[in-house]
Amino acid sequence: FQWSSPPEAIERFKSQEIWFPPPQFYEFCRLCNFSSLGELQKFSSARAREGCERWMPVMLSAPDGFIQLLPGDELYPEDPDYTGEKKITMSTDKKVEDLMKEGGIFHRIVIKNVNNLAVYVNTQAKYKHINPLMMKCDNSDYNSRL
Repeated sequence: FQWSSPPEAIERFKSQEIWFPPPQFYEFCRLCNFSSLGELQKFSSARAREGCERWMPVMLSAPDGFIQLLPGDELYPEDPDYTGEKKITMSTDKKVEDLMKEGGIFHRIVIKNVNNLAVYVNTQAKYKHINPLMMKCDNSDYNSRL
């Protein structure tokens, strides 16, 4: 076990020293908004009664990777499968890069491989929550539309 700040954990992930799944990568990117535990606690207390939103990522398979679509993303389905019973699978013949260049409303995690993730968000978080800082583990540049 080793204690790491969220930015340190992301750097260790980028260097392939450690690994964590996409939802944890997303949350580490959210935690990067806070420079101290006190700031996080103050934020959490201030929004504690605002509410929560239940959501499930929807996987979009592309020839060169995957995109985990999250609520608010322009490609997120209107009726997502919250239980896993429908086993909705989405796929496209378009490459991830093309989907990113064509898109305009993002709330997604782009997955090129297990050690190459990127978070893209330009939607407003609900319930006074805070969006993750947009971070990526490669040199791709999809920021031109953000």
